[in-house]
Amino acid sequence: MKKGNRVLLASQSPRRRELLKLLFADFGICVTNADETLPAGAPPGDAVREIALRKARAAVREHSDALVIAADTVVSIDRMILGKPRGAADAAQMLRRLSGRTHQVYTGVALCRGGHEESFFVKTDVAFAPLDECEIAWYLATDEPFDKAGAYGIQGYGARFITGIAGDYFNVMGLPVNAIYERLGEICR
Repeated sequence: MKKGNRVLLASQSPRRRELLKLLFADFGICVTNADETLPAGAPPGDAVREIALRKARAAVREHSDALVIAADTVVSIDRMILGKPRGAADAAQMLRRLSGRTHQVYTGVALCRGGHEESFFVKTDVAFAPLDECEIAWYLATDEPFDKAGAYGIQGYGARFITGIAGDYFNVMGLPVNAIYERLGEICR
C-alpha cells in the first residue's frame, strides 16, 4: 500500500483486530449496521462472502477514501450453517453436532477501495474430538462459546477439542491472513 492510504476494519471482533495487525501496523475500526442475515438457501461460502460485502459497502459509503476490509465467519456441518449460538442450549447442541466429526469453517472477506471491490471466501476443515456431556458443560461454563460461530474458539479453551485442521488456521479465527495479503496487491495498485 502507498503511504498515506487509510485502512479500516469493518468489524468489532477483537480476534480480527489482532490478526489484521499482522498485515497493517496502523488501521482504524468502522462498525457498520449492515444486514448480517444469511441469504436464504445460499451455500456457506457464498453466504459469508455476501455478508462481508454488505459490511464493506456500508463502511465505504461513509469512508470512500479508505481501503475497507470486512469479514464474516460461519461453521458448516451436514449442510447446516452454524453461526453464533443464541444461548447455552443452542451452544450445547452445536458442540454435540461437532463432537467426533470434521466440519468446515468458512470466512468471507471483502476488500473495497474507491470503486473497486474484491470478495472471496476461504474454507478450512476442522476435526473435533468426541465430547462427553461433562466436557460440554465445562466448556459452556467458560463463556467462550457464546460469541463464536459454531460455539467454539480454536484460539482459546476450545483448542483442547481440535484433533486436526486442513487449511488456514487464521481462517478459523475469523480472518484468512494469507488470502488477504495475496489479494491486497490487486486492489492497492
